[in-house]
Amino acid sequence: VQLQASGGGLVQAGDSLRLSCEAPGRTFINYNAGWFRQAPGKEREFIGGIRRSGSGGRTYYTDSSRGRFTVSRDNAKNTVYLRMNSLSPEDTAVYYCAINNRPSGSPGYTMSDYIYWGQGTQVTVSS
Repeated sequence: VQLQASGGGLVQAGDSLRLSCEAPGRTFINYNAGWFRQAPGKEREFIGGIRRSGSGGRTYYTDSSRGRFTVSRDNAKNTVYLRMNSLSPEDTAVYYCAINNRPSGSPGYTMSDYIYWGQGTQVTVSS
């Protein structure tokens, strides 16, 4: 499954941004989705995830991402989103979307929980 993340760019501190993740020719409905990011010199970290639609679409976050990041999905558009508010230079990273088909529980908080990955989209926040 090919995933395409988009919506990144150069923004100023305090701005908001919404990233999109699509799978051309495939449907997301039966997949859980997660968003990760990787800053220069750092490990890739989990930001948030969303259960597949048949499981209610529940969302999951880390303590550091909860409140400022929002994961959502639009099944009609076959797209998963990551909304980011109050961005700061510390949010500068490459952002990745990923999916899996775990039948229950959370979508997963680690890279190994996910099967398919997008190519990443760069988000740069200037001060």
